[in-house]
Amino acid sequence: MDNPWKIHDRKAGNSTLVLITLALLVFLLPAGKVLASNHFTDKQLDALAARVGKTFWLNAPEGRLPDFVSAPSAAAPSIRPNINESFVITELTGRSSKNPYYTVRFESGKVAYIRPEMFHEALNLTIVSADPRADEKARAEQRAREEQERVEWIQAQPWSPVVKQAAIKKQPTPGLNTGEVKRVLGEPQRITQLRGPIKVSEEHWFYPDGSVLIFHNGLLSKIDKVKN
Repeated sequence: MDNPWKIHDRKAGNSTLVLITLALLVFLLPAGKVLASNHFTDKQLDALAARVGKTFWLNAPEGRLPDFVSAPSAAAPSIRPNINESFVITELTGRSSKNPYYTVRFESGKVAYIRPEMFHEALNLTIVSADPRADEKARAEQRAREEQERVEWIQAQPWSPVVKQAAIKKQPTPGLNTGEVKRVLGEPQRITQLRGPIKVSEEHWFYPDGSVLIFHNGLLSKIDKVKN
């Protein structure tokens, strides 16, 4: 029979080995994993909850997005939203168990979850608090307003339906004056003024699509197309 002191020594050695192993695991785990083990204080949870109801945008030009998942669980599968999609934080899930996830709703209507640690790592990098496409959207809205005003102006003119439809398609009809052509097509890139042999004022208006509009005495007489 073995010496009981030797049995005790073996048990103590095993216990020490377990403690050393656990310590190494804690040391090797990333910081986010440690926080995920219910280490949030009530004050920290209050700070996290302050973001509920706020809107954020994804801005990942290289396609690297934070890890959104389909359920508030480490085992849940990932969800990949659109690269420039916005989302609203609707809830701080798992607060009672101190294992929180942000519940988010994307502009597409899709619901997903993200750990607060992951959210903080991505904040101001691939998650931003202002729409990165705000200027682009404003320009698009401005162009839409201008187009609507252009079409409304054309419809109000005393022209035949054929002339109106052509003008809406940005196809001016000979006989329109310079002011009318500007309302139909916009400003030309450049204008060349000529004087013909019979002293008729002639202007050539050049447009980006290669069109050259020829005016005589202020009236559109011909449309040419310049080949690139």
